[in-house]
Amino acid sequence: MIELEGVPELIDPVMVAAFEGWNDAGDAASGAVAHLDREWKGEVFAALDAEDYYDFQVNRPTVWLDNGVRKITWPTTRLSVVRIGGAKPRDLVLVRGIEPSMRWRSFCNEILGFAHELGVEMVVILGALLGDTPHTRPVPVSGVTSDADLARTMDLEETKYEGPTGIVGVLQEACTHAGVPAVSLWAAVPHYVSQPPNPKATLALLNRLEDLIDIRIPLGELPEDARAWQLGVDQLAAEDSEVAEYVQTLEEARDTADLPEASGDAIAREFERYLRRRDPSAGPETATDTGSFFRDLSGGGRTQPKPKPEPDDTADANGRAEAAGPAEAQGPAEAQGPAEPGRPPEGTGETGGTEETGDTGETGDTPDT
Repeated sequence: MIELEGVPELIDPVMVAAFEGWNDAGDAASGAVAHLDREWKGEVFAALDAEDYYDFQVNRPTVWLDNGVRKITWPTTRLSVVRIGGAKPRDLVLVRGIEPSMRWRSFCNEILGFAHELGVEMVVILGALLGDTPHTRPVPVSGVTSDADLARTMDLEETKYEGPTGIVGVLQEACTHAGVPAVSLWAAVPHYVSQPPNPKATLALLNRLEDLIDIRIPLGELPEDARAWQLGVDQLAAEDSEVAEYVQTLEEARDTADLPEASGDAIAREFERYLRRRDPSAGPETATDTGSFFRDLSGGGRTQPKPKPEPDDTADANGRAEAAGPAEAQGPAEAQGPAEPGRPPEGTGETGGTEETGDTGETGDTPDT
């Protein structure tokens, strides 16, 4: 029995979740939930027992000093709540943690137990994948669901993916079977510059979340961070002729694929977002430069073509992936397949070492849902 002492009665709550690891390329998804928690000063009200779900040789605890006293932070998943004021107040339940190492069904049931007790109306799970998308174009964000009615009413894609999956896909299906409306939002991160953080992909996820649940999210310095990130990648690309040629090939493929999107509906959606975000009282934001690097595009030649996964079930943490040559730039969301279902390939790493989780372990580089 889950008891939530000290948590007030929530107003039209929506649960927003993200997990570091397989489903979090460039830390874009976990970065989005961390931004919400930071901007709205979320209050943690629950944490899952790390002993039940994590292998501490994979996700190691960290030791730190508190006024000379040594303490340990264990990797886990935490839940916090934020209240959004305004004419239409609404509450968000934020779930942020690391993809569990074991007992995924129990993990999802525990998350759903909190959702039930809090009266959550919908669960939105954020993810990010590596794809053949140029850093110079808007970040593609796909919204997918297993619910045909929800797909129709909210203008989402109904997932048809079959294959290996991660905690995002498992949690979404658990919500569906429990009768809780669930949506996954996936951002595509350029595979040739996947070093976290990726503020541009984080910003794209937050913009799509705004549209989905009809709220206004304070973005703080994130837009300037995104511009600084793109300028930094532009400069690095200009110094490498092979990378510059490859990016140009991706741009041409993306522009050709996006021609039908230059429609009246697409323009109207962007204009509506612009009107919502207008705020004359907002002060100037400060640009923060962020580091990034390219994946090696030289050695190894062409990679073998792989089946193109659906975006809802594909993600890659922060590990390396073989980059295709320019002739393979065929679409925005092709990612590296796993060495074996549910396990990352050898020689790759996952970073989850945030202050909240204390994770310093490793995970793999594979697509997921």
